[in-house]
Amino acid sequence: MKGLFKSKPRTPADLVRQTRELLAYVEAPAREPKREEKLTELAKNIREMKTVLYGNSEAEPVPEACAQLTQEFFKDNTLRLLIVCLPKLNLEVRKDVTQVVANLQRQQVHSRLIASDYLEANRDLLDILIAGYENTDIALHYGSMLRDCIRHQSIARYVLESDNMKKFFGYIQLPNFEIASDAAATFKELLTRHKSTVADFLNKNYDWFFAEYNKDLLESPNYITRRQAVKFYVVILSLNSATFIGT
Repeated sequence: MKGLFKSKPRTPADLVRQTRELLAYVEAPAREPKREEKLTELAKNIREMKTVLYGNSEAEPVPEACAQLTQEFFKDNTLRLLIVCLPKLNLEVRKDVTQVVANLQRQQVHSRLIASDYLEANRDLLDILIAGYENTDIALHYGSMLRDCIRHQSIARYVLESDNMKKFFGYIQLPNFEIASDAAATFKELLTRHKSTVADFLNKNYDWFFAEYNKDLLESPNYITRRQAVKFYVVILSLNSATFIGT
């Protein structure tokens, strides 16, 4: 008789839906009786999602399961909820979330990178991730997610053309070395990954960009900042030489 009532295994879509429901408890008051229990369940679900996407020591990821998980994840606001709730999750869960988000940027559903479509429709999430450099607790997690998001050319273009681009000159000089280095890595990725987009950006923004670059980085009082700026200046020029020939 016991076997008759055996629970049905969860599908990858079920896993995402339940995770979305559990995220509501992150914002619940600490006195909420079920909060801790639900947050433990949430952490377990996120680990399960990571296993579906990456596999484990016993099994490789199954493409169909990855596609189902990805489709459900971007069908609703799961990514938004995870990004907004991240500061209130513990360190291990943050690491798992960061890895899940990274993998999902590369998952195709019906030959489409639907993560790119979702981010196109929710560009404000990029603003949230960039502003994360101002919060020492989440800066490295948000920075890692941001670099995965700008793998998509349209998303990199949005960041380059937004007011956020100017903020990087300040973030690269933050007193926290780890965060400043992470911001520098993102800055470098923005200016090297998608060459045609970068060339277009520099064509349109040559004057202010290099004025800021010279003032804030090449003339920085910090020796390490100056040294890195000189190295990267050469990289920018070499990758975009065609852009500067006509400048």
